Amino acid sequence: MFVCKNCGNKDPRYVGYIKGKPYCRKCILMLNENEEEMPIDNDVKGFDYVMPFTLSEEQKAISQKLVKHYFEKKNSFIEAVCGAGKTEIVFEVIKQCLKEKGKVGFAIPRKDVVIELETRFKESFKNSMVVSVYGSHHDILSADIILLTTHQLFRYRNYFDLLIVDEIDAFPFKNNDLLETMLNKAVKGVTIKMSATPDESEVEKYKKAGTYLSLHHRFHGHPLIVPQTKCIPFGKQWVVLYYLLHFKQQHKPVFVFAPTIIKAEKLFKFLKLFAPNGALVHSKELQRAQNIELFRKGEYQYLVTTSILERGVTVKDLQVIIFEAEHENYNKGTLIQMAGRVGRKIDAPNGEVIFIASYNTSSIKESIDKIKYENSM
Repeated sequence: MFVCKNCGNKDPRYVGYIKGKPYCRKCILMLNENEEEMPIDNDVKGFDYVMPFTLSEEQKAISQKLVKHYFEKKNSFIEAVCGAGKTEIVFEVIKQCLKEKGKVGFAIPRKDVVIELETRFKESFKNSMVVSVYGSHHDILSADIILLTTHQLFRYRNYFDLLIVDEIDAFPFKNNDLLETMLNKAVKGVTIKMSATPDESEVEKYKKAGTYLSLHHRFHGHPLIVPQTKCIPFGKQWVVLYYLLHFKQQHKPVFVFAPTIIKAEKLFKFLKLFAPNGALVHSKELQRAQNIELFRKGEYQYLVTTSILERGVTVKDLQVIIFEAEHENYNKGTLIQMAGRVGRKIDAPNGEVIFIASYNTSSIKESIDKIKYENSM
């Protein structure tokens, strides 16, 4: 039986043959059997960092445990609420790895988050070389700190002394055996996985190993924003418009989430008739990056977006409206992540999250219950 040396695939449906010799069709576009490992340059220029805020005692304790686990060669898992500052919590363990002239990787499923993190890391690790690797952006592959999408892990076999993987429950990493295998092959040292909404099976594995860490509070000490649910049997787009204009009067930027690309396009077409100062964002939108940048600069007041912006994005004073929150595409974790975009800044910790739905669902109820639970801890 053929077993792929790269990804472990043994499913005959994904095995092809050239001149009688088998090859893996599952990972052939990402990696071939004869690809050499990335050369490792140990000339680390610097390793200290500038923290954008002071860590809380809870954050410091987790940071210290991560360093301890790193030197003990133990993998760790961090479950942290949205806006907890988990990126900054790993700065100290990154520093320790760099001091040992190790290679650091920070992997995330989505390109948009990689792009956002590059600026933050370059501002904090000023003396270290930081590069981002994703899709068509891979001219430079070696650095002290490499920020990359999980798809790009195939380039780094047996490379990272410390590999941090954020948002492990996000598409396309979640339940993707190929990407999980690529991750395992990329790391030669220690792995730190992080998420605000992990699967229970993942949590239990690390609890048994004694390396599970949890953070229930945001870095600024303010509670998570509890969503309001508005059940409207029909005309939900008019309710979206009402709240959008309400936030416009307050000069607040807004994300309006829609469950599918088609629904996002249809909703945006309606909203721009009455609120022209907005833009559309989804995976097939060619002006996606430009629209996000103009929104950040304040040139757009709102973005109608799919769940592509549910994670990793921080905008001051952001308000969130979730259109058709009852949709099957929205599970508990998705709703929590989208609500978690609000109140992330220390100088703007408040805001509103509006679920607009035809009826209540278990996902809506469970997401609100989970947020209230975290606030009670």
